[in-house]
Amino acid sequence: STRWRCTPLLVVEFSSGSVSSGVVPPTPLIPLTMLCCLFVAACVGLISGSLTSCDEVRKVFQLRQIGPVKSLPERPREGSDLQVCQSRNLTCCSKKMEERYQVAARRDVQNLLQTSSASLKFLISRNVAAFQESFESLIKASENHTNLVLQASYRNMAGEASGLVRELFTDVGLFLLGSELNVDDITSRFFDALFPLVYHHLINPSLSRVTPGYAECVRTARRDLSPFGAAPGVLANQIGRSGVGGRVLLQALHLGVEVINTTDHLVFSRECRRALLRMQYCPHCHGLTLSKPCMGYCLNVMRGCLASMAEVDPHWREFVRSLEGLSARMHGSQDLEQVLLGVHAVVHDAVAHAQRNGPHLSAQVYKVCGRPSRQPAQSVSGQQDGESIPLKAFIRETGNNLATRRKEFLNSLRLYRTFYGGLADQLCVNQLASADGLACWNGADVVKSYTLRVVGNGIKAQTANPEVKVKEGDPVIHQIIDKLKHINQLLQGKSIPKFGTLDLIETGSGHGEGRGYSGDCDDEDGCSGSGGGEVKRKVMTVSKRKSPRTFDYFTFQPCSFHLFVYSS
Repeated sequence: STRWRCTPLLVVEFSSGSVSSGVVPPTPLIPLTMLCCLFVAACVGLISGSLTSCDEVRKVFQLRQIGPVKSLPERPREGSDLQVCQSRNLTCCSKKMEERYQVAARRDVQNLLQTSSASLKFLISRNVAAFQESFESLIKASENHTNLVLQASYRNMAGEASGLVRELFTDVGLFLLGSELNVDDITSRFFDALFPLVYHHLINPSLSRVTPGYAECVRTARRDLSPFGAAPGVLANQIGRSGVGGRVLLQALHLGVEVINTTDHLVFSRECRRALLRMQYCPHCHGLTLSKPCMGYCLNVMRGCLASMAEVDPHWREFVRSLEGLSARMHGSQDLEQVLLGVHAVVHDAVAHAQRNGPHLSAQVYKVCGRPSRQPAQSVSGQQDGESIPLKAFIRETGNNLATRRKEFLNSLRLYRTFYGGLADQLCVNQLASADGLACWNGADVVKSYTLRVVGNGIKAQTANPEVKVKEGDPVIHQIIDKLKHINQLLQGKSIPKFGTLDLIETGSGHGEGRGYSGDCDDEDGCSGSGGGEVKRKVMTVSKRKSPRTFDYFTFQPCSFHLFVYSS
């Protein structure tokens, strides 16, 4: 028999499993189902014209810093000038407010996107820095080890050779970081410069220091005489096969950060912006500042707005799988750590091979360069005859090895492999939508549930979307998908990269020439499979050295290896 009056705010008290109204009714306790009906009735009452004050709307507008409060009407008004939040009844919104609300709605969703991806971006960015640091430590340790071996076996030559060793590892470091250096050129420059030292100190130690012109002739004759046997080719092959994996790994991680940055700053279409406004802030115009969208309504709006982003999903999944595949292949001859820490053995064997063939090489050099002047040298010795330096004292300073670091990273990255496929749903479930069973906003009214069809994810599914019209995909997202496709090919070894692959990814194009080592090689390319056996070394493209490149989060600074580049 008691009549209830709907007010803008219904105060409810919960106690002992029962619910009572802040307005004392004749009956002290009200069943929960009746309360829900009363709440819906109150909200419908607001929309049907009972809005009497804009104080709550003003308060929220100011609290969220949506815009200047002076743009708010003092009291409910006719909303005939509104474009999206239209109503036949009184409203607390003006056209200026509607514009501000649209900006706020877009900003809110972009903030949610960035918050959702923050942990993924941090994971990849942190590991880019970690891998670069590991490469730096590995390069420095390998250089020190090589100098240690030369000092132990060839003390008289080791001092002059240390500069050549430094340049070799500097170039290897630049190669790993993406510079367009050529592995054949790197190793050839090193062995060209090493031969005159070996010739003077080990093969012909009785000669005085030769003139620069004669030394240059000896250096030039190295490639024809092959004093170091197969060592130059072996070293180029090992660095090329193992180094390209490290290059592509770093390149892929940088692209991963670029993908996240691109999707974090997605540009919403006009239709999407209007839909976000209708979903998030049109209820405010009716005084419903606490209203949340229905789950199905939210899914339709967000799946429509993020339709292009959902297209990234299959390529991102493949990206994670391809990184795992690359990591699995980086062992044995493709294990960068093992190869670089074994450079000292290749260099030592190369020098020993030249020394064993000294008389033959002397005769060949005489034919090409003639005989230098003979003057007694000052106490030179062909080999170290002092105390030997124990190689077992060498301590590797690379910390956790690269294989362990890759495994830990991929275990963490695997948790994000479905990130783009479920992003719209995640935002609605965790942040935007009303919980099931509660009254919710459907774009026009507060209702018990959303009754329209809920579409799926992706561009094709949006043709039936009742809330957002999606005409075509975002061209920027298409570009990032093309880059993902390309890097996936590189990671899988299907596209053998030209050295300088950072440029290939940035332009989204590839070249058929200038092939290097992909880690896998087809038989028709002149290589054996991934197992043992002889591997024919490919000729790599000669290209100029490039300056460090700047990426979104990191700047490649190869000289941070604390090495120096010597020009020939």
